[in-house]
Amino acid sequence: MTTHDPDRWRARFPILGDTTYLVTHSLGAMPCTVKEKLATFVELWETRGVRAWSEGWWDSPRWVGDLVGKLLNAPAGSVVMHQNVSMIQAVIASALDFSGPRNKVVYTEQEFPSVMYVWEAAKRQGAVIECVRGESEVGVSNERLIAAIDERTKIVPISHVCFRTSFLQDAKAVVKRAHEVGALVLLDCYQSLGTVPVDVAALGVDMACGGSVKWLCGGPGAAYLYVRPGLMQELEPKITGWAAHAAPFAFETGEQRYADDARRLLNGTPAVAALYQATAGYEAILEVGVEAIRRHSLALTEGLRADLGRRGFTSPSPKNPAERGGTLTVALAQDENGPAFVKALAEHEILVDYRPGAGLRVSPHFYTRASELQRFAEVLESIRRTRSWQKFGDKVAAY
Repeated sequence: MTTHDPDRWRARFPILGDTTYLVTHSLGAMPCTVKEKLATFVELWETRGVRAWSEGWWDSPRWVGDLVGKLLNAPAGSVVMHQNVSMIQAVIASALDFSGPRNKVVYTEQEFPSVMYVWEAAKRQGAVIECVRGESEVGVSNERLIAAIDERTKIVPISHVCFRTSFLQDAKAVVKRAHEVGALVLLDCYQSLGTVPVDVAALGVDMACGGSVKWLCGGPGAAYLYVRPGLMQELEPKITGWAAHAAPFAFETGEQRYADDARRLLNGTPAVAALYQATAGYEAILEVGVEAIRRHSLALTEGLRADLGRRGFTSPSPKNPAERGGTLTVALAQDENGPAFVKALAEHEILVDYRPGAGLRVSPHFYTRASELQRFAEVLESIRRTRSWQKFGDKVAAY
């Protein structure tokens, strides 16, 4: 096993030249190859015009999906691309029938609010929501989540890694229980894929989704949806469009006639530029290897947790690294304004963010040096000691 060297990759990410970039959980650093990808898109549009649709544009949700599929260990043709996870979850919700006795949706209080909104809206179609509460702010134990899944459950849309505390859910155990009672699992891998190994075949998960903004370093506008073979043909989303039609260029009128493959999960015209752009990040993650990224990440976050502990800071994230994603959260005192700390750190060209109920979120990636985390801890301690964050006032808003 070779030692991971972050310096091998740093030149590919221009922002790292003058910034300690610890906010990958929010927006991954941009690979320099994004410019090449967008240049290809521009050249096609410029020189090929309308012909670009038949020369890669129209099929981009599928061929880009296959690239993401390599990271998921998903079979070719089982992943398609959308614009964001809110749309993906809404598409899946629209394909489900909640009119019968199996109408329960089970998720945890740790889900990203945007996803909750989608499933809360499904109550208008008869869905019954059970939001499982946790014993603490760290996360919801598998025992408590599994206990809520019963024969009335239609679907369990849960995060693989919680956005607030980086709690890593035992997805395999959840899938096992769901399948015992005939329920589906939609695993949101937004905060895991790219820093935590994800194998949809080994997990047996029915569906998985996520986006490119964070650990995949692909930027906004590109999100992936995996549906396991066999289930795909059973889904007929009400949120649909011509890209999902069996013969879109026949321009048939009337009811939707769904494609018999993953295209049936699409809807309108794809956001082609965002898909080209996103491949730069996917290719980088594939080249580095998620297993290597995971080892490096755990070594860095464990080292940081110990360093911060010596400086009087605590972390709401799970202490057991096997139960944690790529982010480490840092708790602040009740009288300390989190967004103001973020501003104070940014003055030192150290980028993190803050979330209520979590604290500061710090996320090293494969391009992060251990020395950068040491500097972060030193500066953070200085900000607390000198209370320099106070110059930003108490009304700084979180982003």
